[in-house]
Amino acid sequence: MRDEPPPLYKWRYVALFLTGILISVADQLSKTWIRDNILEGGSLYNTGIFRVTNLQNTGAAFGLFQGQSLILTIIALTGISLVLAYAFVIYRRFPVFTGKLGYFGLGLVLGGTIGNVIDRIFRGYVTDFIDFTFWPAFNVADSAVTVGVIMLAYCLLRSPQVEKYQDGQDL
Repeated sequence: MRDEPPPLYKWRYVALFLTGILISVADQLSKTWIRDNILEGGSLYNTGIFRVTNLQNTGAAFGLFQGQSLILTIIALTGISLVLAYAFVIYRRFPVFTGKLGYFGLGLVLGGTIGNVIDRIFRGYVTDFIDFTFWPAFNVADSAVTVGVIMLAYCLLRSPQVEKYQDGQDL
């Protein structure tokens, strides 16, 4: 019996979980450093257009739904469940995100969501600190989710089903 490389399905789980763990750990470490070294509302570095600021966000992106941490936590936990359900079960029926890029994107979304849900559960708010003065403040987890969603959208647009539709073929 010769040694064969492990099937792709094992590697996709490694990509998903390793990416998710690395993102959530990096997110939590960065937020801990910010909370330990910058007073709430204070800035460490300010260039006029960019600053590192300790902000407590009880809402969602762009400051929406302020004070709704419980419902946002439930939504985030639902999102985590859906990512895991897709990774383990649903991908067999809808193999849109099954490539390396898709599972890396799922890992980014998973890790970012976990990073923010940890804050919501244990603090009641999310620590944001990357602050471009013309854009709402965000953090490592928010960045990971955004990049992950863009990657997933790219995978979706490049899927064979979408290409067939664009060519006018029946699905």
